[in-house]
Amino acid sequence: MSHAVSRLRAARLARSAKPFIARGSRAERCPGCRVPFSHCLCALRPVVPTRAGVCLIMCDIEPLKPSNTGWLIADVVTDTAAFGWSRTAVDPALLTMLADPQWQPYLVFPGEFVATERVVTQVQPVEGHMGQQGKRPLFVLLDATWPEARKMFRKSPYLNHLPVLSLQPEQLSNYRLRRSTREDHLCTSEVAALCLELAGEPRAAQTLDAYLAVFTTHYLSAKNHWPVDLEDAAHQRLRHSLFIE
Repeated sequence: MSHAVSRLRAARLARSAKPFIARGSRAERCPGCRVPFSHCLCALRPVVPTRAGVCLIMCDIEPLKPSNTGWLIADVVTDTAAFGWSRTAVDPALLTMLADPQWQPYLVFPGEFVATERVVTQVQPVEGHMGQQGKRPLFVLLDATWPEARKMFRKSPYLNHLPVLSLQPEQLSNYRLRRSTREDHLCTSEVAALCLELAGEPRAAQTLDAYLAVFTTHYLSAKNHWPVDLEDAAHQRLRHSLFIE
């Protein structure tokens, strides 16, 4: 099933001069989940209806990495858009989306890097006055390594008018597929889950977190040639999350 990140990946591959080979692995991967076919998790893909949306602005090769978790967001949240980032140009479709009156965009980034008046820590409720539907929250995430994300933040003037949502996570990252120098740096899907929770979408938030755990299990099991236990805690948690009201 195609979604915004898979289409961005396909477009980026079409521009590549040589095939992209994931570090440390030459196994043939499922195009639907980016995990070797022996450990495919496409049958476990959850989709949860949400009013919130996610807009991923992705560093150049990020869509090509099989460990990228923006892909998981697009799996779960139907209204996920993905755009490649460039220092010298901006996709007109991204500007159109940010200006769409149905959305209230929030640029998700640590508040310590911006002026205080731009920083928010809460999301406006989707229900407006007298029960009327308000604008839908759109979480703009810079999908990149931390050094790359800081560069993207500084060199994207078209984002300067957006409120900056500064998250206050209490938990440490559970992401185990890439190394980070700081445990308080969350991966992209963990950030999106926190945003969904703030937007009053607990079912989507918990499903996305559970899906990350299942993806991690399949990814590492394939890498280490381990069988996958479909009844382990991660898989049971994913099944349970789909029934949360």
